[in-house]
Amino acid sequence: MFIETEGTPNPATLKFLPGREVMGARGTADFAGPEAAARSPLAARLFALPGVARVFLGADFITVTQSGEADWQSLRPQVLGAIMEHFLAGLPVLEGEDEDGAEDYDPADAEIVEQIKELLDTRVRPAVAGDGGDIVFRGFRDGIVRLHLQGACSGCPSSRATLKHGVENMLRHYVPEVVAVEQVEA
Repeated sequence: MFIETEGTPNPATLKFLPGREVMGARGTADFAGPEAAARSPLAARLFALPGVARVFLGADFITVTQSGEADWQSLRPQVLGAIMEHFLAGLPVLEGEDEDGAEDYDPADAEIVEQIKELLDTRVRPAVAGDGGDIVFRGFRDGIVRLHLQGACSGCPSSRATLKHGVENMLRHYVPEVVAVEQVEA
């Protein structure tokens, strides 16, 4: 099994490509700590390594964020080994049902929300996935779109600029009802 590694815009995060489906069509899963990883044998295995602070599972990739005291020179081979062992053992990536966060919007805005989601899915999410993360719609109220950043994007120094200058400007251009975009946690 050959696993490729790519850097991300977040210097604390690396993207690992195992050459096979990770989450596939099930979407994504973001684990901010070991407690949250109970339903993922793969994430739990990665959190068992010293220096792993966050794990994100994408369609065909895994991003791992190191803690401040870790360094990639020693952590990278350990992560590669853990991913390889997991897939070679044939273990599931995720167990149980996904506990997706609820969306908050007025049903009268359903058409606007669909436009927002379509733009996010077609124009934003592919680019964000390329950087080892994901962006999830969480709500729309009073012209404000609420988005949750996951994976390499969570905690990335440039994520605020990406939201404000990239995503917000694009949404405001195509959906006049949008006045601002804000980042929310979970």
